[in-house]
Amino acid sequence: MRRSRSMQGLARRVTECAACPRLAEYVHAFKEEPRYWARPVPGFGDHAGRVLVLGLAPGTHGANRTGRPFTGDGAGVFLYKALHAHGFATSPTSLHRSDGLRLEDVYISNAVKCAPPRNRPLSDEINRCAPFLREEVAALPQLKIIVALGRLAHDRTLHLARETLPDLRMKDHPFAHLAVHELPPPLPVVIDSFHPSRYNVNVGKLTWPMFSAVFERVREILA
Repeated sequence: MRRSRSMQGLARRVTECAACPRLAEYVHAFKEEPRYWARPVPGFGDHAGRVLVLGLAPGTHGANRTGRPFTGDGAGVFLYKALHAHGFATSPTSLHRSDGLRLEDVYISNAVKCAPPRNRPLSDEINRCAPFLREEVAALPQLKIIVALGRLAHDRTLHLARETLPDLRMKDHPFAHLAVHELPPPLPVVIDSFHPSRYNVNVGKLTWPMFSAVFERVREILA
């Protein structure tokens, strides 16, 4: 798992950010809980990766507790299982920041870096966090594919793409599970997936074969 100085500096700035008062107050309140990270959560993975997996925001008792994206909650169970099954992770489980897990060819992050109340960031909070996502994408020089987990991640990815292609129309790229959006080079391909939240899995909106198929498609494109 390769690391870059630019991404390490970005991670420090993410962790120190307090630009959104509501989110800063919410995550800081968890510092009273034993062993909670309770700060903005930077991305994790291979800084030379060709794949970015993008979610919505850290889970209150998942990444907000562990300090690693998609770690410590049901969504992470599904995601890391899929990454390991398709050769992107050294283990099918992500337990904590010091568990030795390595990602290969994949970097994981969220559109919003702080856990929001009720898992619902406000539009101005999403916009304030957008520069961090822009920097992350710019700091992934080999990026070929963005896997957007959920509609918000999909929308933020396309909003970012419009900075390069102002004529890009959102309506031409509707969100749909396993939809592949081939944007003009040098922009990465975007692949949509339903978010692997515990709710989506429990109600059957997202099944293991459906989620595994997303990363099968990723492997096909990378081949």
